[in-house]
Amino acid sequence: MAPPYTRPAVTRRRGVAVTGGTFAGVAADDQARWLMLVVRLPAEPSRHRVAVWRELRRAGAVPLGQGCWALPEVPAIADKVARVEDLVGRGDGEVITLRAAGRAEADTARLSALFTAARQAEWAEFIADCGKFDAEIDSEIAKSKFTLAELEEEEQSLDRLRRWHRELAARDVFGAPNAAEAGQQLKHCAERLADYTERVFRAVHQM
Repeated sequence: MAPPYTRPAVTRRRGVAVTGGTFAGVAADDQARWLMLVVRLPAEPSRHRVAVWRELRRAGAVPLGQGCWALPEVPAIADKVARVEDLVGRGDGEVITLRAAGRAEADTARLSALFTAARQAEWAEFIADCGKFDAEIDSEIAKSKFTLAELEEEEQSLDRLRRWHRELAARDVFGAPNAAEAGQQLKHCAERLADYTERVFRAVHQM
């Protein structure tokens, strides 16, 4: 990727329909729409590089090249960018944060597509884990394993799914196509746990 350069002027287009793939409600036409983070860190100790990499992933940053990451400039990621900058500083590194916008609509669309594809993959993983939760409930019911210890374990699993869903939703600023399905799957898991809880209650109290 070419070295960072000063943001070019952006031509404003009046009367163009704004879709979910653009930044409606996120930034005004004359504001920067993306943040480009150029990160440089010493090779050793590696823990600093790993910590920064993990934080960038938590933020939903899209890798564009060696040490270069892109994020939509939205309020939700401001704290995460600050966290990245802090971690880089602790590792005696340097991070250059630039505001950027595509020179053409195709450039902006491509960045949005890369970002959404990453969220799509995360939602797919989440949906798969919801399926595992569903299967686990089926297994416990089939074995008539209605114990308080097992119920607590399933409650912890659902809590983990709920936290994960909140994290994914916070960075899915464009709305990946399978986000709605993920929400439905989480709701289904909650319903399965409610049913299992009722079964455990009856078993414990011999009702």
